[in-house]
Amino acid sequence: MDGNGASGRDALISSARHLFAEQGIDAVSLREVARAAGHRNTNAVQYHFGDRDALVAAVVEPFEHDVGARRAALVDVLASEAVPPMRSIAGALVRPSAAMLEAPEGRAHLRIVAELIVDMDRFNASTGGADNHLVEWDRLARSNMADTTLPLHRRYAAISLCFGELGRRAATRRRPDHRLFVSDLIDLVTGVLLADVSDETRQLLDERERQRTQKQLDTPTEKAAP
Repeated sequence: MDGNGASGRDALISSARHLFAEQGIDAVSLREVARAAGHRNTNAVQYHFGDRDALVAAVVEPFEHDVGARRAALVDVLASEAVPPMRSIAGALVRPSAAMLEAPEGRAHLRIVAELIVDMDRFNASTGGADNHLVEWDRLARSNMADTTLPLHRRYAAISLCFGELGRRAATRRRPDHRLFVSDLIDLVTGVLLADVSDETRQLLDERERQRTQKQLDTPTEKAAP
């Protein structure tokens, strides 16, 4: 294969998507990606992308732009409502990504995202800023959640649950109908966002806040130079 043209680059991206989904992002060598793409030059990845992180970004970012556009449209509609239903907010997180279960490349993408989402810094770096739609979703969810739940950062638990379950679904044998799975996942995410804070959790939150306050009081402040 001609390793220098656009077709060679596209072949690397396609091979990387398949291998990353099946084996894990860090379990696949760049040489394996080059060989699977039919490149004679085993350094083809370095030639086209430079390093693994840039290759991962090339694999992930185009899909995230498409998903992001769909999610942003849903978030915009909900943000215009006085009190949007929490299940609709959960649906704005789940449905745009769940649509990718219908195609092989989409399922591969979901498996990769499920691995990346564990480390949000790596996920954000891999999407090249394309996923600010998650920031907007987070802002919408936060503004409609009970104040008592905000210190627990349950929006991140909801995001982790959403993409973890989508990745698991994408890795299972192909099913012809995902509607029940998607609806149930929306229910689960809604439950995370709406769950009450128990007395035990509230007491532990108060204890943590007291400890933080005491630590600040015990920390000497630097005096300004004369």
